[in-house]
Amino acid sequence: MKVEGFTSDGYEAVREVFQKLVDEGRETGAGVSVWKDGHEVVRLSGGWADTGRTRPWQAGTLVQPYSLSKSFATLAALVAVRDGALTLDEPVARYWPAYGVNGKEATTLRQVLTHRAGQPRFPDSAARTDLLDDAALCRSLVEAAPEYVPGTALGEHALTYGHLIDGILRAGAGTTLHEVYDGVVRPALDLDAWFAVPDGELDRVADLEYADPRWPGLLHAAPWLRVPDGVLDVARANSRAWRQSVFAAVNLHTTATAMARFFSGLTAEDGPVRDLLGPDLHGDLLAPQVTGFDEVFGTRLTWTLGFIRDQGKIAKGGIGGSAAWWSRRHGHGAAYVTRRLDDHSRAAEIATALGDDLAVVGEDQ
Repeated sequence: MKVEGFTSDGYEAVREVFQKLVDEGRETGAGVSVWKDGHEVVRLSGGWADTGRTRPWQAGTLVQPYSLSKSFATLAALVAVRDGALTLDEPVARYWPAYGVNGKEATTLRQVLTHRAGQPRFPDSAARTDLLDDAALCRSLVEAAPEYVPGTALGEHALTYGHLIDGILRAGAGTTLHEVYDGVVRPALDLDAWFAVPDGELDRVADLEYADPRWPGLLHAAPWLRVPDGVLDVARANSRAWRQSVFAAVNLHTTATAMARFFSGLTAEDGPVRDLLGPDLHGDLLAPQVTGFDEVFGTRLTWTLGFIRDQGKIAKGGIGGSAAWWSRRHGHGAAYVTRRLDDHSRAAEIATALGDDLAVVGEDQ
């Protein structure tokens, strides 16, 4: 199947790599976008948007990129900080007393946003809770003790991140993560990226599929993804109910163009993210916050408030293979989003064609 779209002069290698991925069957549905100096210089679509292979992938195809979603949950929290409803370093229990029990009394929003709150997974008590029962999942986090003293260890809060932020926003700001994202963040940044996909956008959503049916059990992060049951079940993920829910750690639905465009303006002093947050919070968002061994990733890395940062990039990706990044070396934003759940080798090959390296280098220097 021929890859559709365009590449500006100097980016032909990206098309060649992407076409090879499609030709070899390693990719069955994906989009690639690169933005440089305010312009999209690569926009490519390959494969199909549905498992029946009747809808070709198009530039406007939406797909769930799993943990890439977290960066946009972060922005919702920071808008509330901007408005004075929350602070980064006071105990969450100040405005959410129910949460401040069993060792969580001093947990701060900064610790939540940097994956140091000690709740990298839902407790076993939530094992039989339905994925869409937000109240019960949040209650399980409120009642549980942290796995370690908050602030003393590091591990991506793989599924709990959005529920923690939503709980904090409800208690401290009298609003929800979805209300802040959809009412403030998305329009301010002009994002084609949706929590709770509206009815009118559902026909653009791509179906997820496994590259290998064994894939969910082979993930290094599998122990952090088992509760509640079904997050990695593609039948559930492809349902209308899931697509129109808010499980903000993982279920944003977006396009390659939207993600590359967002990352291309992420660091700009005259860009939309700085305009949204103001200079101080924008600096906090991007600055290294903690460096250490992340037990969920299984490697040493540096977190900002919403991204992974190293010498070459500011980035975020998700299990299944989607990734987006700002190249600190080359000054472009890039994204690879896919419906074929596998490893990150495809995005890494696209990055290599751009002169980037998606491997986590370690400490930011």
